[in-house]
Amino acid sequence: MAAMQNDPVLVVVQLTGGNDYLNTVVPYNNPLYRDNRKAVGIGDNQILRLDGDYGVPSFLAPIKRFWDESKLAIMHGVGYLDSPRSHFRSMDIWHTCETDKVSTEGWLGRVVREIDPKKENVVTAVSFGPCLFRALAMPGVPVACVAGPLETYGFLPAIQEKAQRQAVLDRFSRMYTPIPGSGVMEYMGTTGLDSLRGADILKVAPGKYSSEIKYPDTPIARKLRGIAQVHFADLGTRVYYCDHGSFDTHAGQGPIHANLWTSVSQGLEALMADLRAHDKADNVIILMFSEFGRRVRDNGSGTDHGAAGVTFVIGERVKGGHYGDMPSLEAGKLVQGDLNPNMDFRGIYSTILDKWLHMDPVRIVNGTYDQLAFLN
Repeated sequence: MAAMQNDPVLVVVQLTGGNDYLNTVVPYNNPLYRDNRKAVGIGDNQILRLDGDYGVPSFLAPIKRFWDESKLAIMHGVGYLDSPRSHFRSMDIWHTCETDKVSTEGWLGRVVREIDPKKENVVTAVSFGPCLFRALAMPGVPVACVAGPLETYGFLPAIQEKAQRQAVLDRFSRMYTPIPGSGVMEYMGTTGLDSLRGADILKVAPGKYSSEIKYPDTPIARKLRGIAQVHFADLGTRVYYCDHGSFDTHAGQGPIHANLWTSVSQGLEALMADLRAHDKADNVIILMFSEFGRRVRDNGSGTDHGAAGVTFVIGERVKGGHYGDMPSLEAGKLVQGDLNPNMDFRGIYSTILDKWLHMDPVRIVNGTYDQLAFLN
């Protein structure tokens, strides 16, 4: 099924390592925040107020501007029951929507299979990062993985002579030919060949891209600029994925957290400005998540692994505001010293699947979850 230029597009930004919820959306009027954050608390003079209860640190100023435009939805207390507080396991749960078992199917892999069941477009999903994220992993579903700048991305980019390049590709294809009856080889074979096709398709994107928007020279901004390049090339890509981190701030949290969020905020500001300047923003939403929040009480230098966190959605079609409530900071209501999750992350996914991508969320997230009203 060919994609149309106005088809809905999802951009996922993964904040790897466990972003500190309480220092991202700060309950500045709550004395328990100050009591628990002697070492890493955000000072009152560094807080940009969203309303009478919550604010964001000054290094999230670009994100605050999306709030002022009513284009930022903040989902509070996001997580799931019985958080293991393990990076690997928690991220796996977010990626597969399976809390009780280890799954081989990523939720976005299922999405891509639904969008393009016949694999007519091997760049329906494009990932910017060092490896294939588990959320996109799905047997038989192609994903184009870009590990560096698009300008240097591709298979054998140094070989420009067409006949020579084709000869190498033919040999590579035969090497990848699956052995009958071998599931692993078949998966590797189809994945390898799809990757070749994806590389050849994506290499046209930089040449089609022209913009006056200046992106910061940071890893996350370079990934977001790559997303803009592919989106503007109208290659039919519907799902983009990238990551930034690590937000695992056990020590030295103050400057580390500020620098991480400065890069994310400025990168997203550039991306949204680019999308708007090219009239390409109306069909894009950006989902930002982290695998868990941090412990309520700091450890004297940083914060340790927690449970409930915060999730954001940004876009022109987003109905800005707070969704859900921040879990109580009262000691008797914490779970092992952590904020107790009161919003299941699969409800956020379900909302995006139903209201944005127009597909049945139940078979994607393995169940029915309460949806939210953050999409117009």
